[in-house]
Amino acid sequence: MQMPHYSSILFFLFLQLFFAVQPCHRVVTSAAGGGRWQLLQKSIGIVAMHMQLLNNDRVVIYDRTDFGRSNLSLPGGKCRDDSSEVVVKHDCTAHSVEYDVLANKFRPLMVQTDVWCSSGAVVPDGSLIQTGGFSDGERKVRTFYPCNGDCDWVETGDGLKAKRWYATNHILPDGKQIIIGGRRQFNYEFYPKTSSPDVYSLPFLLQTNDRGSENNLYPFVFLNSDGNLFIFANNRAILFDYKTGKVVKTYPAIPGGDPRSYPSTGSAVLLPLKNLDAATIEAEVLVCGGAPKGSFEKVAKRNFVKALDTCGRIKINDPNPQWVMETMPYARVMGDMTLLPNGAVLIINGAGAGTAGWENGRNPVLNPVLYWPNGAAGSRFESLNPNTIPRMYHSTAILLRDGRVLVGGSNPHIGYEFNGVLFPTELSLEAFSPPYLDAQHNYVRPTIVSSTASKGKYIGYGQKLQVRFKVTGTLLADRISVTMVAPAFNTHSYSMNHRLLVLGNTKVTSVGASTYDVQVTTPRSGYLAPSGHYILYVVHQYIPSTGIWVKIL
Repeated sequence: MQMPHYSSILFFLFLQLFFAVQPCHRVVTSAAGGGRWQLLQKSIGIVAMHMQLLNNDRVVIYDRTDFGRSNLSLPGGKCRDDSSEVVVKHDCTAHSVEYDVLANKFRPLMVQTDVWCSSGAVVPDGSLIQTGGFSDGERKVRTFYPCNGDCDWVETGDGLKAKRWYATNHILPDGKQIIIGGRRQFNYEFYPKTSSPDVYSLPFLLQTNDRGSENNLYPFVFLNSDGNLFIFANNRAILFDYKTGKVVKTYPAIPGGDPRSYPSTGSAVLLPLKNLDAATIEAEVLVCGGAPKGSFEKVAKRNFVKALDTCGRIKINDPNPQWVMETMPYARVMGDMTLLPNGAVLIINGAGAGTAGWENGRNPVLNPVLYWPNGAAGSRFESLNPNTIPRMYHSTAILLRDGRVLVGGSNPHIGYEFNGVLFPTELSLEAFSPPYLDAQHNYVRPTIVSSTASKGKYIGYGQKLQVRFKVTGTLLADRISVTMVAPAFNTHSYSMNHRLLVLGNTKVTSVGASTYDVQVTTPRSGYLAPSGHYILYVVHQYIPSTGIWVKIL
């Protein structure tokens, strides 16, 4: 079915509304293109280089430690002494914060070693396990346990066997993490450790390594419905059985052969999984943007090549999978792709020329774009209202439970630079509200009242799940769906562990005035939905409710 294009029903003139809301001044902008931007915090004191939403509606954000002092002091006279640091060995500033979404407040956190360009995943108990980094942090493991008080990072020391800088993590069905690649690491390992050997060779990463530019860092990794891992690096992909260390399938190179991985940074998502009861589930991966081959080398000579404007889409479980190419409204490198509750994909942030790396990007792309996976070919993209803040290298974007997208970061400099540069270091946080949050849709918007998976209750695999909701307008029962979204660990244009499932066997029953029950079936196994916390939404005519947290075990 063709998804509706909100721009066809929006007749707003460009406007700006300013109103004071503590603890900071918020700015809301909207325009005929659809979607609204809201300034949440003018400064959180650090660059939002890495972000992860936790199940208490707080976001863990962190930057790096090796550039010097941030603009946020640690509380209570705390300081970090690190003899391995080159710039500042005695540092009393924070390089991580916890952002409280509901209160719009933040507090400083303390990391002990350098977390620059690291990776992570949320494990089934809800804690964030973060791995690797730079220098003294390259083999470290750090844990952040969700709380409503003064909790902080807990560091485990050298919990990794290999140095992991620009690596990718993915949560597995058994709750462990696989950590793949990193600079000069053509291998993978697991955490927590269970047996030896602890590091396993992955020749595919060596095969995709371009001399002088790499173009295979932060590989795109997705857990397939058969339990294997789809791994994309540079311009091609494999299906990998991590249990046996065998390549199950080799996919054709993406047409054109241009790299899509860091530093020729594109982005990728696993498109929504549906028809979850089918014997073979159709799983599709979408890869968008990047930089033409040779762009990284040309940037060194200050030649900023136009970014790629294409997306490749592939059905990874097909017997003869082939890439289908599409053209975006804007060329984009260093963009972020976020799955929205209604199944659309938001493409946001990034540049129109250059590559990732210090001072390597030009021509900021200010307009987000919606991609409708189920739309007719040739009409799947929808351009939205532009931002006013360039979000270049080291920008981030993640989905929040209320359907907004939290946007932060941008620092293409070695240190913090606020004056005399093309793109100043950006310490602000914004929220982008997709068009489905416009007030004109309130009459069809579901409001969840309760569920059999209310907070504190677990749901099992292959079980019936009932959700009660209200809709003030006329309900179209055949336009109701229930989706379940795994929050992402986002950094460097890639949202790790991000997936959306459309729950099947939908049955809608009226139970009172404007009140309904919808019954669905949960995913049948951890191959589809690894154990952990998800955000559950009721969607009506592509307009989602505010989500609720559920935990599947």
